[in-house]
Amino acid sequence: MTQTLPQKPPSHLGRSSGRLPLLDVLRGAAILGTLMTNVWIFTSPGSEWGVLEGVTGTPSFATFPEAVATVLRLLANGKFLALLTVLFGVGLAIQYASAARRGEPWPGRYRWRALFLFAEGTVHFLLVFAWDVLMGYAVTALLVAWLLTRSERAQNRVLWWTAAVHLTFMTLLTAALVAAGPAEATLSEKVRDLYAHGSYGEQIAFRWENALALRLEPLLTFPLLVCLFLLGVRLFRAGAFGDDATGRRIRARLLAWGLGIGLPLSVGASLAGAELFLLDRYVGGPLTALGYVGLIGVLVDRLKRYGPLTNGLSAVGRTALSGYVLQNVLCMLVAYGIGLGLAERLGDDWHPWWVIGLWATVCAVLMVGSTWWLRHFTAGPLESVQRWALRR
Repeated sequence: MTQTLPQKPPSHLGRSSGRLPLLDVLRGAAILGTLMTNVWIFTSPGSEWGVLEGVTGTPSFATFPEAVATVLRLLANGKFLALLTVLFGVGLAIQYASAARRGEPWPGRYRWRALFLFAEGTVHFLLVFAWDVLMGYAVTALLVAWLLTRSERAQNRVLWWTAAVHLTFMTLLTAALVAAGPAEATLSEKVRDLYAHGSYGEQIAFRWENALALRLEPLLTFPLLVCLFLLGVRLFRAGAFGDDATGRRIRARLLAWGLGIGLPLSVGASLAGAELFLLDRYVGGPLTALGYVGLIGVLVDRLKRYGPLTNGLSAVGRTALSGYVLQNVLCMLVAYGIGLGLAERLGDDWHPWWVIGLWATVCAVLMVGSTWWLRHFTAGPLESVQRWALRR
């Protein structure tokens, strides 16, 4: 991959070279929002493998507890993951602009950053959580980093091409699922027992032996990842996250279009049946995520000053990598048999309230912990390790 000198960022981005407060809040919301989806995986029978078998639960409004759980899952499924992906693209654009200001070649050392992220993701996948996002982000970042050396017109073409390829692929897969009809959700007792009573070594070995199946999501959605990365770049360059009239105008449009189209599509697909799962998570989800950017932006714009919640989200956003890994470690230790084993002990008796309580508790721990950490250190633990390793 050749290195080129990046073009100087447009003049209207000069102020954006500093920290944009809204981005930290959005990152914090994205991290805690992904947990709102993942917590149901940790606490379901078969955990990570149960996703592939379809035993992680279906929408239901039969009782009040089930209705609460369904609403939370509908609001989170695919939405915050897409938001996190867009924000990763924003971060890439910021680093590109920073390299331009310093006159450094691009992608230059960023390639080592992406490779280090891939290594972190591999460790996270094997030791903590099979549905890791870091590995897919690292590979996508390498491609998009190169695309940033191309013209803006070329980048826009790739953005629309990948969007079209992704939409076509999801439509074809959904048609195939509808044609095949509903499949019976089954889970072997061996897999159920693995997460309820198995050893830590056995769980690691299971992830390694089934790595291809457990890595299906980034493989199937790679065009979407590229599209959302480039969309993040485009939104940043357009000034969508600035505290000015331009930023507020863009965020108002994202709110209207994202929630006006994406959320109804996502909810409708989810309630229509499991066969439309892909349209819910990977089509309606990304559109709704753009609406969340607008919604959170509008709410933050109306604040006269940050309160405990906003400060907590901002702190999590500034330690996003550490927070993402820590929340999964905590859920693993609480839910799996290698820790407290609450998924097996509580089962359906306290479901879904204990799952919602677990999510709320972990969110509180992350917000309080990251706020305390940043009072004593300038970056999160894993962020600091990454900086140390890349300086060597």
